[in-house]
Amino acid sequence: MNVPEPSTELVQRAISVRRAATYLGQSTDIQRKEALGAIADALSLCRKEIVSANQQDLKRSIENGLSESLLSRLKLNENKLDAAIEGVRKVACLPDPIGIRQLHRQLDEGLYLERLTVPLGVIGVIFEARPDALIQIASLALRSGNAAILKGGSEAKLTNEAIVKAIDHGLGNSSINSDAICLLTTRRESLSLLRLDGMVDLIIPRGSNDLVRFIQDNTRIPVLGHADGICHLYIDSAADLDKALRIAIDSKCQYPAACNAIETLLLHKDIAPSFLDKAIPFFNESGVKLLGDQVCNSLGIENKAEESDWSTEYLDLVLSVKVVSSIDQALDHISRHGSRHTDSIVTNDPKTANKFLHSVDSSGVFLNCSTRFADGFRYGFGAEVGISTQTLPPRGPVGLEGLVTYRYFLKGDGHVVSEFASGAKSFSHKDLGL
Repeated sequence: MNVPEPSTELVQRAISVRRAATYLGQSTDIQRKEALGAIADALSLCRKEIVSANQQDLKRSIENGLSESLLSRLKLNENKLDAAIEGVRKVACLPDPIGIRQLHRQLDEGLYLERLTVPLGVIGVIFEARPDALIQIASLALRSGNAAILKGGSEAKLTNEAIVKAIDHGLGNSSINSDAICLLTTRRESLSLLRLDGMVDLIIPRGSNDLVRFIQDNTRIPVLGHADGICHLYIDSAADLDKALRIAIDSKCQYPAACNAIETLLLHKDIAPSFLDKAIPFFNESGVKLLGDQVCNSLGIENKAEESDWSTEYLDLVLSVKVVSSIDQALDHISRHGSRHTDSIVTNDPKTANKFLHSVDSSGVFLNCSTRFADGFRYGFGAEVGISTQTLPPRGPVGLEGLVTYRYFLKGDGHVVSEFASGAKSFSHKDLGL
C-alpha cells in the first residue's frame, strides 16, 4: 500500500497544531489543570450526544459484521464514559511532569548545567475502535504539554467527532488553544500523517498487529507501541489452586478483548489434573473455549491446540492451555511465544517466584495477581496513551512520564572552551541539589 503525500490542507493543519504545541509547552501547570477540568465538564454536558453517536456507530458496525472483540472495545455506554471523564479529572490532579530538574551541576565558577523535562511536542496517535482511548490520549497529551493529532477507526467515526467537539468546547473555556487537539477523519489523512516527519515527533499506534507493523514499516517518525499482547499465566506446583483459579478466570474473562488478558495458561504437571478438574467447569460456565495440548486433552479439555495457537492473540473468550514439567520449561515457552507484554506466575515458593520475576523479559512481570492490572489507570498514571513492549523507555503503560523528554540548559558568564582546552582552567563537575 502506498503512503500518499500529505495534502496542503493537512500540512496547514499540522502547522497549526505545531504552533499550538509551542505555546502549550510554555503554559503553566495551573493553565493545563484548568483546561482538563473544563474538558471534563464539557464531556459531562455532552454525555447524551456522545452516547447517542456511539449507539449509531455500534448499529452500523454490527450491520457491517465487526467482530465481537472490536464491538466490545467500540461500545461507550454512560458508565464507561463516566469512568473516562473521571480519568480526565485524575490526570489533572497528577503532578506536573514539565520542568522537573533531573541534573544540576556546576562545571566551573559561574557555569551551571541543568537538565529539565520538556514536552515532546506533537504526538500522532492512530487507534482502532476505542473512543474512550481518545479521551485518555487527549488528556495525557495536554497535561504533559503536548499537542496531538488523532485518527480513530472509521467504526467509531461519529463517537470520536462528538468527543472532539466536546473537547473543543472545553478548551474554548480555557486559556489553551483548541488547535492543540486535531482529529483526522479519513483514511488518506491517517496514511499521510506518517509522512509528517519534522512536524510530528512521535507516532503511537493502538490496534491490531497488522496496523502496528504497517506504521512501523512506513514512517520515519519514531513509533511507540506493541504489536501483540500474548500474555501468559503460569501456575506452579507450589500454587494455592483456589487462588490460582480466581486469578486465571479474572485474567481471561474480566475483559477478554484487552491486550493484557491472558491467551495462554501454563500448568505445572504436578497440579494440572487437580487444577483442571476445578477449572474446566468454571471456564465452561464463563463461555471460554479451551484449547489444550495432548496432556490437557487427556485431562478433560476437548479441543486440541495447534502449534499456531501458542502465538495467537485471540482477544476473545478462547484460551490455550499447556502442561509443562518445570519452571524452566515455562520460561522457555514464554520466551519463544510471548510478546513481552505482561506475564504472571502463581506460586507460594519464593525461590521459584524470584526466578520467574527476574527471568521473564516483559514490560510487566507479576506474582500472584491478574495480568489485567497492567494498565496506566490501575498503576496510578491517571490513564495511558498505550503500552510499549520495547526495551528502551518508556516501557509498559505509558502515562505522563512517557510523554516528556529533557533538554540541557547551560548558563555561564562569558565562559569559553579555549580556557579549559589550554589548561588555564579545569572543570569542577560539582553536583548541586536538584
